[in-house]
Amino acid sequence: MFTAKTICNGILRAIGILALAALFIYFVWQVQTVIYYLISALILTLIGNPIQLFFKRKLKFSHTLATIATIIIFVLLIFGLIMMFVPLVLSQSENLSVLSTSQIETNVQQLLAKINNFLMNHGVDAENTINVSKITSSLDFNYIPVFLNSVLGTLSSFGMGLASTLFIAFFFLKDKIMFIIGIKRILPDNHEEKILNSLNKINDLLSRYFIGLLLQLFIVFVLYWIVLLIFGIENGFVIAFLCAVLNIIPYIGPLIGSVLAAVLTMISNLGLDFQSEILPKTIYVMLGFAAVQFIDNNFSQPIIFSKSTNSHPLEIFLVILIGGFLFGVLGMIIAVPVYTILKVIGKEFLPDNKIIQALTKNI
Repeated sequence: MFTAKTICNGILRAIGILALAALFIYFVWQVQTVIYYLISALILTLIGNPIQLFFKRKLKFSHTLATIATIIIFVLLIFGLIMMFVPLVLSQSENLSVLSTSQIETNVQQLLAKINNFLMNHGVDAENTINVSKITSSLDFNYIPVFLNSVLGTLSSFGMGLASTLFIAFFFLKDKIMFIIGIKRILPDNHEEKILNSLNKINDLLSRYFIGLLLQLFIVFVLYWIVLLIFGIENGFVIAFLCAVLNIIPYIGPLIGSVLAAVLTMISNLGLDFQSEILPKTIYVMLGFAAVQFIDNNFSQPIIFSKSTNSHPLEIFLVILIGGFLFGVLGMIIAVPVYTILKVIGKEFLPDNKIIQALTKNI
């Protein structure tokens, strides 16, 4: 029977729980940058595990030396990627130092005017063409220097984040055995074996997944670069890299990358005739990118992902689709790793469930 005291205690307990939950959410929000560092370091650790094992087993390095060698490889790769952008930055530094927003506006107007001329030459009525003055008047080109300053600020914070991530990843790799021992101490005895087995399988599958993802991005990058080289696009190496990185976002990323490549192609050929030079070259680049995406979507991506996560290609497609509908772009990016973790946990804790058995027969 409920009394006034019981109801009052229940209300106070509920208020206390809500207050603690709100405090926890507020704390997580305040330290979200640190959480990003931890997640990034964990991903680096998963990628670095096979490299560390190679140094230990094949080259007979000690555990600490193998960890240091793994981190050095990461540093060299990141340094190489950064140096890749140096020629582009140096070639544009003079232009940025004397940045003229009026010149940018003039270039945009010229490009839109060329598009209008092309449309009118092919039977499109003047009232259905692009309103150049309306578009350029609605754009605030003076925002560009502000945007560039914000980019520089982001790059400076990126340096600090990169150093923090590498530092955390070093200790994740070096002291992972100590972490496992610590986890054992706090796990309930009746579930300890299942939880540890789950962690080992998750570690193995996610390591293979992230390495497979890097391999897939590398294949796309090389194919993009070949397309841009064929059509003589300036700074093709950097453009191919940026478009390949966008492939991390399933389905949407390649579309953004294709648009980016098309825009950069048009800008790099701005002084040429639109109909005979700019438009054909842009179309060829987009067709080349479409061919790369066909190869990636139908060959490299399904094979690499299905092998690395032991999941059927259709299974992966549906998981990414559901993740996108539920949580947007972020959901599409984390869909496969989260699904892999849930499959492993399901197999360990619900091994007799028929649905779990069907989904995890290859794990």
